[in-house]
Amino acid sequence: MWVGAGLLASLQAAMAGAIKVTLLGTGTPTPRLTSFSASTLVEAGPEKLLFDLGRGSTIRLFQEHIPLGAITAHFITHLHSDHIVGLPDMWLSGWIGTPWASRKSPMVVYGPKGTVAMTENLTKAFSEDIRIREDDEHLPPAGVAFAAHDIGPGPVYDNNGVKVTAIEVNHGDKIKPAFGYVIEYDGKKVVLSGDTRYDERVANAAKGADLLVHEVAIIEPELSKNYPSYRDIENHHSSPEDAGRIFTLAKPKLAVFSHIVFATLKPVADVPEAALIARTRTTYRGPLVVGHDLTSIVIDDGVHVVDANDNPIQPLLADR
Repeated sequence: MWVGAGLLASLQAAMAGAIKVTLLGTGTPTPRLTSFSASTLVEAGPEKLLFDLGRGSTIRLFQEHIPLGAITAHFITHLHSDHIVGLPDMWLSGWIGTPWASRKSPMVVYGPKGTVAMTENLTKAFSEDIRIREDDEHLPPAGVAFAAHDIGPGPVYDNNGVKVTAIEVNHGDKIKPAFGYVIEYDGKKVVLSGDTRYDERVANAAKGADLLVHEVAIIEPELSKNYPSYRDIENHHSSPEDAGRIFTLAKPKLAVFSHIVFATLKPVADVPEAALIARTRTTYRGPLVVGHDLTSIVIDDGVHVVDANDNPIQPLLADR
């Protein structure tokens, strides 16, 4: 039986009425092995909800021993490639008749305008693969169908006591709509900012939240000053200082950075965490975690964080 520590932990969290949030991808379009692009798994009760499907989201689920076909619903924040390039892989690989996949019902997808059209065109693009597998491997046609929905702001999902609400956020004038999401279950609340500039709608949605997962861009000022491409990137995201202002307004029990965009004058392989934390601390003094791929947060009677190896992580606290 294909069961591992990640699945057992998920089952235990569900039985306890907890919410478990796993950062599957905390990176950007850059093809790094250490940080895949944006994807977050939220488990609550019997629901397994996937938010964004960046590069490698299927691999991270496999590492966590979560069958691809077990995902209850998929939610897209916006249609930038680094948030959706994993969709065809999740869709087609999740249909394969193995213990790590075996989807037998349509893949449920919610996203901004264009989501339905994208799934219709993917079905056309992969029609030959679908034909062959149905005929040769006798995979069920329902498992490769889409149940896709173009959504607007407001409630979008309510099942087994788990409620998901979309909030519109500001990812730039030409990227509309872009969404963040609020997930509520058993009196607990998780907010995912999606990609956004400073936007107090995120703070308002996250007031009283147990967890706020927020994107951030840390780009050295000299780069954004002298190179238009970096300035454009920075203008679509939240600086550490602005993310800190959102955290201060919202006052979540825990603030976590994910989807971390970074650029430095002397290129580095990994996020410059010391600089990220220092800049955030100019506007926020509360509990903070810099997310990595496979960081997990369990919300039950408290908020507990572990790394990819299930080692506890203590949130950072500002010096008083």
